[in-house]
Amino acid sequence: MLSRFTDDGWDRWRLGGLALAAVLIIVVPALTLRQLASESVDAANWVVHAQAIGARLYNLQASVRDVESAALTMSKGIDLPALQQRMKQAGRIEEDLTELAKLVSSSPDQMMRIGRIQMILEQRMALAREIAETEDSPHQRELIEEMAFRYPIHELVGELQRHENQQLAKRVATAERRQRVSAMVSRSALVVQLLLLGLVLWLLKRQIGGRAEVEEKLVRASARASAVLQTVREPIVLLDGELRVVLHNEAFSELYNVGQEDINLRPLQSIGDGVWDDAIIRQRLADVLLRGRELWDFEHEQRSVDGLVRIMLINARRMPLPDAVDEAVLMTVSDITLQRAVQLRVEELNHQLEGKVAQMAEVNSELEAFSYSVSHDLRAPLRHMAGFADKLRRHMGEAADEKATHYLQVISSSAQRMAALIDDLLVYSRLGRGAMRLQAVDMQSLVADTRALLDSNRRTEAEGDDGSHEVEWRIGPLPVLVADENMMRQVWLNLLGNALKYSAGRERAVIEVGSQKLPDGSLQFSVRDNGTGFDMQYAGKLFGVFQRLHKAGDYPGTGIGLANVRRVLTRHGGRIWAEAEVDKGAVFHFTLPPAPGAPS
Repeated sequence: MLSRFTDDGWDRWRLGGLALAAVLIIVVPALTLRQLASESVDAANWVVHAQAIGARLYNLQASVRDVESAALTMSKGIDLPALQQRMKQAGRIEEDLTELAKLVSSSPDQMMRIGRIQMILEQRMALAREIAETEDSPHQRELIEEMAFRYPIHELVGELQRHENQQLAKRVATAERRQRVSAMVSRSALVVQLLLLGLVLWLLKRQIGGRAEVEEKLVRASARASAVLQTVREPIVLLDGELRVVLHNEAFSELYNVGQEDINLRPLQSIGDGVWDDAIIRQRLADVLLRGRELWDFEHEQRSVDGLVRIMLINARRMPLPDAVDEAVLMTVSDITLQRAVQLRVEELNHQLEGKVAQMAEVNSELEAFSYSVSHDLRAPLRHMAGFADKLRRHMGEAADEKATHYLQVISSSAQRMAALIDDLLVYSRLGRGAMRLQAVDMQSLVADTRALLDSNRRTEAEGDDGSHEVEWRIGPLPVLVADENMMRQVWLNLLGNALKYSAGRERAVIEVGSQKLPDGSLQFSVRDNGTGFDMQYAGKLFGVFQRLHKAGDYPGTGIGLANVRRVLTRHGGRIWAEAEVDKGAVFHFTLPPAPGAPS
């Protein structure tokens, strides 16, 4: 949107600049030509002015010569009417001086020269009149010499003429220079006008091309929008103010079985065999258009042509049309009959699940009561059996035969085994019901502590042995993760204890612990030993309660340790499995999420 406004602003500035340039290119040459014409007229006027001054000076000089020659002739005693007429030229001299003064009135220097010429001519005319009246005599010759040499006017007239000629030359040179400048400006303006014309033509071509491109884009955009509208599988319809169909897609046509017929400008209630002939829905759509109320997730029951009742989810909102003044209603229709059926089924299942949860709560309560009973009610008889068997052994003393001693020993060992089974059952129950305390657990330290505990127990049990059984621990780097530390300790204690127990028959037991990160981000741990192993066809029984793959006399234990491991890992979101071969050792793998139960 900002880019479009920027382009529009640039177009306006560009058009304004072109208009200004056109005005300047048209006005400047016009003003230049006008100035050129004015200067040409001025130059012609100055030429006429100079010629007028020259003519007046010529007339002035001619009149002076006529008067002086007439005076000299009359001094010889010749008095003719023509000579008298020529003597009257003095009046014309005054007229010529007056006209010259008007012509050179703009120049102070020239006016001073005119004044001097006027003074000299007055003296010369006076001397000429005196010469005409004086007969030939020495005094006449003195008057002639005085007129000729004392009052000369040729130099003043020449200066005046030269000054005018110089001014005329300057003005002509200035006019010619300005004419050359004007001609250059005219040629430049012509070149600029041609360039401007080319620019205008280029801009027009570009604008026409841009408009054609925009129109093509609009056509493509309209076709793309129409294709999207027709491709959308959700029924869409556009209604005008009278709830007539303005536009619709194929999904709407298929839903109401109108085929390919043109339903534009048809009333909505006439579509779909009257399923829209409902005053409530029409009022809701009218409110959307008139009051601007949006219709969200309005459920409307409609009976289709096959007689089935369908639930339609209707959404509508007002929208303006780009090619019309009036606004329209955009309505989408979704068939949620299946979703509603699924929702009802889910609600039914949730209700059943709530019952199951209540049953599970009751079962858990019974299990807690059973655990309490096992922990307290069964321990007392076991203690009594073990205690009375020990008292009976002491009471009989040396009188007890070998069979009686064997019976008493079986009673005591069975009571101890039963107590161990009860303890393991309680541990198994607590692992399934206890709350998890998640925290950062360093698996490296946990494995080291477990190994130290097992090594200490092994040295205590082997104090009377020859010490030929050696154990090599190969523990790789282990990560830190979020888990319940006590439960993880139980996992390592069972897995490492089993590895140590079932490799006891080897002269040199090798136990390997390692870990790796899987592509999905989870962590995989492994515990490998070189012990007796087991047959893989019985691997499914490994993690069951009280399931054993070896005789109880060969290896101690209750058979519940791996069940505890699987329960802990399941609660942490992990899993465990095993791989083995008979008499070639076994490896137990288990996985854990990177941070089970921790907030993301």
